[in-house]
Amino acid sequence: MADTPKSDLHPATVAAHAGGAADAHTAGVVPGIHTATTFVRDENYDPVNPDNVYLRSHNENVRVAEDLLSKLEGAAETLLFPSGMAAVAAVFRTVPTGASVVVQSQIYWGTTAWIRDFCTRRGIALHEIDASDPISFEIACKVHKPALIWIETPSNPWLRITDVTGAARMAHDVGAKLVVDSTAATPVLSQPLALGADIVMHSATKGINGHSDVLAGSLSTAAPEDDIWKMIVDDRNQAGAVMGPMEAWLLTRGMRTLPLRMREMSRNALKIAEYLQDHPQVEAVLYPGLPDHPGHEIAKRQMTGGYGGLLSFVVKGGGPAALKAVGRLQLFLRATSLGGVESLVEHRHTIEPHTGIPEGLLRLSVGIEDAGDLIADLGQALGQ
Repeated sequence: MADTPKSDLHPATVAAHAGGAADAHTAGVVPGIHTATTFVRDENYDPVNPDNVYLRSHNENVRVAEDLLSKLEGAAETLLFPSGMAAVAAVFRTVPTGASVVVQSQIYWGTTAWIRDFCTRRGIALHEIDASDPISFEIACKVHKPALIWIETPSNPWLRITDVTGAARMAHDVGAKLVVDSTAATPVLSQPLALGADIVMHSATKGINGHSDVLAGSLSTAAPEDDIWKMIVDDRNQAGAVMGPMEAWLLTRGMRTLPLRMREMSRNALKIAEYLQDHPQVEAVLYPGLPDHPGHEIAKRQMTGGYGGLLSFVVKGGGPAALKAVGRLQLFLRATSLGGVESLVEHRHTIEPHTGIPEGLLRLSVGIEDAGDLIADLGQALGQ
């Protein structure tokens, strides 16, 4: 296994300095934007810069963003993709036809829907289980002996917490690779590779970018010499699932404030969760930062600095009451996504009507606004 990068600097310092990526050509404190699609060769037709031949494979802005994300993730290598789903697809394309995979149930619906369709087309046996239940998880590993296991923690929108260390042990006992979707946590709050995961995935569109203006995905590993990782590298290069320079530059800019943003989002989300827990119009609050959350103790062990900005709650009165509250919100924007500086609200049953989501469930992506203002907005929308 390759050595994991070490640094004496704290994540906030690494991020603020973009991992030391001052522009080498202009000495600017901000990395430049390099948009050339092809690169010159000398009179012997050797590349003038051996690192640059063609933009699809050699993108300086992507390299800067990947290096910074590796430092924050504690990874030996990171690959960026043009979306989170492109990163998901890159992993599952390594699974051979006829193999078996275990996937956590009730995770991000886009991931579930794509995996179901892909496994059907490829003749891959798909087994969906509640990964937060260690007994069910271990049974699934032993019975199905999967090639790949996919978990999401904290999960979206149920906020379930899976023990990554335990999942990694059980996966490796049966020869499986463990992939963790850590989008809701970001590398600031959780580092699954240090807990034993083989690959960590992010929809970098969300908290890593943090400004709702870049579509991106990432995969990171501590073992770049692993055959599966090499397959992913080759597939991205040959199939062209790459980011453009401008998107990569924006992603780097977003990551420079990632630790600060996650700190504020986590603080705000915890205050909001505590407020909602005592509200007479709220039936349940799903947030791992609350002591009575079933995954709280595990989250305390594997998350540092907070529990993230994603939370869900169920409004008493079902769908009509939830939609009425959503319609009255003034600061929470009615939009689909999470992890941005602005707070969002989503009525999940409208988006996923056939997935078992309670009609009264509202998912909040808590931003960096003043927590008191957000609580006041929720109060007037729910009815004090």
